[in-house]
Amino acid sequence: MGFQTEFNSVCKFKSEQELYELLEYGRGKMVKKDFRVFPTGQKVIAYSPSNQAIAIVRIVASIAEINFQGEEVTQVEMELVRKLTEEEARVQTALAYEMFFGEQGA
Repeated sequence: MGFQTEFNSVCKFKSEQELYELLEYGRGKMVKKDFRVFPTGQKVIAYSPSNQAIAIVRIVASIAEINFQGEEVTQVEMELVRKLTEEEARVQTALAYEMFFGEQGA
């Protein structure tokens, strides 16, 4: 058991529903497996489940716990700062593939 650190610039959604709620309501949360540390108060780039840069969000809360099924999970609450422009999204997505996700199409 231990905490896993997230990259300070990456907040990747695994669920389209969680991403939709953030974009629709301006606030949202996501649940990650394992204990993870998300920097509360920091702005980060949010990515869709298909690794596309979508928006800038601010981490409001990060709660690591063991759920009722005995799984280690981290809930991350965030607020939408703003959606990225098409050009910003293209550049951030390309950089993320190079730095975090691996080469596109590989």
